[in-house]
Amino acid sequence: MPSPLPLPARTARPPAVSPRIDDPMALLRACHEKVVRFTRLAQRLQAHVAEHGADAQAREAATAVLRYFTLAAPLHHADEDENLFVALRALGHADVNARIDALQQEHDTLGALWQPVRAWLAHIAEGQTPPHGSPDVDGFATRYRAHAAQEEASVYPHAAELPAPVLRALAEAMVARRSPPPD
Repeated sequence: MPSPLPLPARTARPPAVSPRIDDPMALLRACHEKVVRFTRLAQRLQAHVAEHGADAQAREAATAVLRYFTLAAPLHHADEDENLFVALRALGHADVNARIDALQQEHDTLGALWQPVRAWLAHIAEGQTPPHGSPDVDGFATRYRAHAAQEEASVYPHAAELPAPVLRALAEAMVARRSPPPD
């Protein structure tokens, strides 16, 4: 009997209320919800692969986690680093700016922690049981979720101080980042 891996994102139920495209903070929080979902899926995948190897269910789950952290997570970090954090720094709050500095450094750390997890998931997605066991998936997952929680608790609330045109520009930049280049 296969272990209970939830179905990957494309078959998962969407949130009850999808964030509006013109509400950049809701979009960023929705990304954090996906971080939680996909890090938990990666953690469950460890036990599944240990028991069942890289079976079809594991391959599908690994592909979903890879897709999120390879495609969506870098866009999310760019939304923060290139737009939100720049706008928040302009508010001139020294304490917020110090938190932003730490969060941006953490983006680099998370990127480094992701690399061995990515390689492990790539083996599984290709139907191969990874040759060297699993990397520190729990460490990656726990740290990523703590990072998202820290952003939401200590920095995101200050977005309420941003003027409407700045928030609109943030939303437009997020959409542009995800749009195909013009022909």
